[in-house]
Amino acid sequence: MGASGRRIPEATVARLPDYLRLLTESLDAGVVNLSSEELADLAGVNAAKVRKDLSYLGTYGVRGVGYDVEYLIYQFRRELGLDHDWPVVIVGAGNLGQALAGYGGFRERGYPVAGIVDVDPAKVGTKIGEIEVRPVTELAAIVRRCHVSIGVVATPAPAAQLAADRLVAAGISSILNFAAVLLTVPSTVSVRKVDLAVELQILSYYEQRRAAAALATPRAQLAHGG
Repeated sequence: MGASGRRIPEATVARLPDYLRLLTESLDAGVVNLSSEELADLAGVNAAKVRKDLSYLGTYGVRGVGYDVEYLIYQFRRELGLDHDWPVVIVGAGNLGQALAGYGGFRERGYPVAGIVDVDPAKVGTKIGEIEVRPVTELAAIVRRCHVSIGVVATPAPAAQLAADRLVAAGISSILNFAAVLLTVPSTVSVRKVDLAVELQILSYYEQRRAAAALATPRAQLAHGG
């Protein structure tokens, strides 16, 4: 159930961050109003889908005027819970965990890193910027003290399920999983998986299609006497 009181489909929720980014960029460029067709062109979807998505927020454009960009941004931020910060805790202080903890963009977008924990005594006590790596035994205390509800699994795949179990036991209700493994969690816990290898495989598919198209073009020209 969203802030608007409506149950929003997951596919629509997945598009909201893209809409928000595009609207913010449009506002920065001085755009005051956008039609559903213009937003659809920017987002790469059809206008009917945009209108349907926005209707879940209780938002309807004005004929001949479109949507007020600034007000849409306000509604999107409210719906996505971006009107306040959401501290996160990271499990795993390896290369990935360190990179995530040191990324300033999280804080800028409202996701300050409240802490990072690890099982390796050699990593405990080291600092990543202003954040000190703490032992995993302090995870629950960090969650309670900083009112954390979002946890990040940045461990190797074999340790990911245990990391998720510890996050759930500590009271975390949403997990962002960077490990290349499916996690088993209670139905009350939300999990989003980020698999960089899968994303690269998708990109390689498009690269292969481009390469095939490039080879096919000269052949088609020769066939037509070009």
